[in-house]
Amino acid sequence: MRHITVLSGGMGGARFLRGLLHGITSGRLPGVAPDASVTVVANTADDLWVHGLKVCPDLDTVMYTLGDGIDLERGWGRREETWSVKAELAEYGVEPTWFGLGDRDIATHLVRTQMLDAGYPLSQVTEALCRRWLGTGPGPGVRLLPMTDDRVETHVAIADPDSPSGRRVVHFQEYWVRLRAQVPAEAVLFVGLEESTPGPGVIDAITDADLVVLPPSNPVVSVGTILGVPRVREALAATRAPVVGLSPIVGGSHVRGMAEQMLTSIGVEVSAAGVGLHYGPRRDGGVLDGWLVDERDADQVSRLTDAGVACRAVPLMMTDLDATAGMAAAAVGLVAG
Repeated sequence: MRHITVLSGGMGGARFLRGLLHGITSGRLPGVAPDASVTVVANTADDLWVHGLKVCPDLDTVMYTLGDGIDLERGWGRREETWSVKAELAEYGVEPTWFGLGDRDIATHLVRTQMLDAGYPLSQVTEALCRRWLGTGPGPGVRLLPMTDDRVETHVAIADPDSPSGRRVVHFQEYWVRLRAQVPAEAVLFVGLEESTPGPGVIDAITDADLVVLPPSNPVVSVGTILGVPRVREALAATRAPVVGLSPIVGGSHVRGMAEQMLTSIGVEVSAAGVGLHYGPRRDGGVLDGWLVDERDADQVSRLTDAGVACRAVPLMMTDLDATAGMAAAAVGLVAG
């Protein structure tokens, strides 16, 4: 295998990518060339405008991670960040106060916004930003693509007794950052998704790959939105590459994030098998050839194999680079040959 494509969200996907690249360069992945290229198709439905700046949380988390600039402890934002601008904005009483931009991070958003205002599409802006970051990261052969150049936003409907309809709709980032996903999500709405078109290179990255990986990112608001871009599912159905995924649900709950809340909102069983069956086997119009579950969910393997998806139980906790590389090796091994 020389070409691997990963459909990624932010923190979970980015952490998996670090392990995948470590596994490639260390020769731990069976049948994968040590100089194999990796293309990352990243979710952009989390994007929002803050203080007049275009912010792309998942793109930036992946970019900073690949460029070794991420704050590993938080899992997002720049390492050694400072917050002077955020503090000054708060003194002025400027909203939103719940979404803070770090001083280093603001530079990225300024460059992105200036380029977008000049007429460049998001894909070209991302390529320009990555010239800095991928030059200091894991080496050549890593490419980051937005899932679309079009504006797509994820919104979440929540209960609001003061509203005539009994509910109100908030941007996904408000649900996640301000509300901390602690109120039930009644529905998830994807504005502009059905009208979007795949970003340049996205379809080719899937159809020309030797392997496509769905990492342990949120199956609804990360991988799910990528799959919702028109033609992406068709490309997965048509690719000659095997498609393998790793469960974001371990022992009946998400490890980090809000997969549990999002799955509940769309009526999907919150379990390793539930997510795998939600993606579905490729032979029946789904997207999976293989699915990894954690060892503590070994009793669910048969539900996937009975449905026509190769499945195995392995350790799925990304505790360090070696453990994550082991997960990537297990994913490759499951569908190789």
